[in-house]
Amino acid sequence: MAARILVVDDDDSMRELIRIHLSSAGYEVTTAADGIAAGYLVLKSPPDLILTDVNMPHMDGFEFIAALKSDQSLPSIPVIFLTSQEEGDQRGKELGAVGYLTKPVRAEKLLQLVAQHVPGGAIPIG
Repeated sequence: MAARILVVDDDDSMRELIRIHLSSAGYEVTTAADGIAAGYLVLKSPPDLILTDVNMPHMDGFEFIAALKSDQSLPSIPVIFLTSQEEGDQRGKELGAVGYLTKPVRAEKLLQLVAQHVPGGAIPIG
């Protein structure tokens, strides 16, 4: 069974690009435009991995993950932060992030990092 990945990003193009890369590699992908919508999806059906942008309206990626981590009813879900800036790396680590990708995201790097933390996708070649 393919690993289920939730991609959270307020940029439609970025969200779709990441969804295409992950789906092509064999993952089951769900997307959300912000932390509030993503929180609902996680409560409904916890994914195997979350890829979340840091800078989003309503609730940034750090606030979203902090809220999830505070809910003891949820399983521990690996998180990879996506951002166009690198200054949040320490805060991501403090929240237990398993990875950090700087935009623009390269498909090879994305797929390699995801494959390290969830089963069910193909490891990229080349």
